[in-house]
Amino acid sequence: MKLHTLKSPAPNKKTRKRVGRGQGSGLGEQSGRGHKGQKSISGYSYKRGFEGGQMPLQRRIPKFGFKSPFRTDYKAVNLDTIQKLADEKEIGNSLTVADFVSHGLAGKKDNIKVLGRGELTIKINVEAHAFSKTAIEKIEKAGGTVKTV
Repeated sequence: MKLHTLKSPAPNKKTRKRVGRGQGSGLGEQSGRGHKGQKSISGYSYKRGFEGGQMPLQRRIPKFGFKSPFRTDYKAVNLDTIQKLADEKEIGNSLTVADFVSHGLAGKKDNIKVLGRGELTIKINVEAHAFSKTAIEKIEKAGGTVKTV
């Protein structure tokens, strides 16, 4: 194989469209651009969301709502999930943020909030970023302790 013997593959042999070369070519006169108008002129471009002068969608729809930049989002973990985890896996008598992450209940950067759905039958010390009142009551009722990180 030498450079002068190389041939391009079949799809590359397609000839380009030669526009504006007379009526006989089928692409004369308007060169496949239709009749008149902004889109028929060279250098045509438009802004994103432009609707031909009609009031654009993003301006027709009213603004609403507010997102606080200081809001903290929590990953919710319920007591029934903790109980199920204790039944299935050996987690000992304490559950830390690292344990939540290692068991796939939260991500590394997630803030964890323990919520009070379900019942807790084991004595366990839980460490998280936040707790609901019912979760604190149920954990302490079962004999465990609550620690906020």
